[in-house]
Amino acid sequence: MRAPIGNFDDARPAPHCLDVLTPPVADAVRAWHGDVAAEQLIYVDTDPDIADTAVFGEHYGRELLETSANCVVVAGKRGGGTSLAACVVLSSTRVDVNGVVRKQLGARKASFASMDTATGETGMEYGGITPIGLPADWPLLVDSAVVDTEWVLIGSGRRRGKLIVPGKAFAGLPGAVVIEGLGI
Repeated sequence: MRAPIGNFDDARPAPHCLDVLTPPVADAVRAWHGDVAAEQLIYVDTDPDIADTAVFGEHYGRELLETSANCVVVAGKRGGGTSLAACVVLSSTRVDVNGVVRKQLGARKASFASMDTATGETGMEYGGITPIGLPADWPLLVDSAVVDTEWVLIGSGRRRGKLIVPGKAFAGLPGAVVIEGLGI
């Protein structure tokens, strides 16, 4: 199969690649439902040693620099408690943690979660966190530009491999709230 974006030697529907996905991502793909068929989630094998955005784009296709997204875990603090959420923005932008995220979570303070918290709570590898398979009770804040992108390259839950997903699929993920201006 040929990937809809990028130049990848190995592209397969994600339901055919459950063995290479982390357990939470594989479980989410198994249970997938919605307007986008699970077969439209495409797993592509990538070299984890060339994960840097510029080098990745040179190797797999420069158009990926405009269609890649990042998923980051944030911690919102209010009173004595901390709540976790995830944010998805195009890679060409950064998450507005202290503005949009803090307000959306109703937090006094918001910051990126530590690596140990992000990996421990998601069951995914740092640098490969994806919104597919996150804890269902987490808010998932998605920049509207991601939803408006035809095909989006996102982590697969591991450093090796990525998922190519129709942008509109992000709006249907558990806990998803589509927000204009999340990525600045």
